[in-house]
Amino acid sequence: MTIARPSDAAPWIEGAGAVGSHTWEALGALTEGKRLVALTGAGCSTASGIPDYGGLGRPPRGRKPIIHDEFLRSPAVRQRYWARATLGWARFAGVVPNPAHGALAEMERRGWLTHLITQNVDRLHHGAGSSTVTELHGALAEVLCLGCGELSSRAALQGRLVAANPDWEAGLAEIRHAPDGDAETEAWTTFHVVACEACGGCLKPNVVFFGGTVAADIVERANAAIAAADVLLVVGSSLAVYSGWRFVREALGRGQPVAVVNLGPTRADGEAILKVESPAADVLPWLLDRHGPR
Repeated sequence: MTIARPSDAAPWIEGAGAVGSHTWEALGALTEGKRLVALTGAGCSTASGIPDYGGLGRPPRGRKPIIHDEFLRSPAVRQRYWARATLGWARFAGVVPNPAHGALAEMERRGWLTHLITQNVDRLHHGAGSSTVTELHGALAEVLCLGCGELSSRAALQGRLVAANPDWEAGLAEIRHAPDGDAETEAWTTFHVVACEACGGCLKPNVVFFGGTVAADIVERANAAIAAADVLLVVGSSLAVYSGWRFVREALGRGQPVAVVNLGPTRADGEAILKVESPAADVLPWLLDRHGPR
């Protein structure tokens, strides 16, 4: 698997590049000889070219997010979503893992990252080689039929959507790509949505939209993995969304060390044992090199 490089070279020396409250070396010392579980968010994938959502304390992006209940009950919302998703899919499907994903996969291979929990829906951890992954919000690579429950491939669906709308994209003006695999355009009212091939039901990306619920078994699996580790390492998440923050809160309640690598403020800033405010694609490969094989 090709690993994309970040645009700027990282300072590969102890303590260099430290921004914020703690140095890289402090993170290295905390994690030395420890069993780690990583909780990753959008900031883990920005070096691959996927934009984030703005982060805690920053203005949100202008596009209204898809709301779970609205998607279920409104044909217009589904039409708008699939129109935008059809535009954004080719770019989203072409992104490749960056050094943060690669470092986490290698940490797992070396035996000191025991589990990876992600809020991302891009499957880049799998692409980098991680095998013990819990996807809190699902993955855009899969499509769920709301009628019969069948799972199918998003890549295969793209061909059907394009075939059903052969001339639609040619007439569009500006297209603005969004962080969750779709794109922004107002010209969606003439888009033709396709149905499930098995039952004719409505199709939904197999992800948790805003207002949706993470399945209980997924939450339990993530909690068990964190409880069995020595350190919870938050990577690229502001923890603004409860689905990630709950695990940090529970770890802190157990007295478990929580370390954060993130650009910008997070909900854990006043409670984590340390925070490194640097790009994950720079810090994690450095951390991997610092510890070496076990």
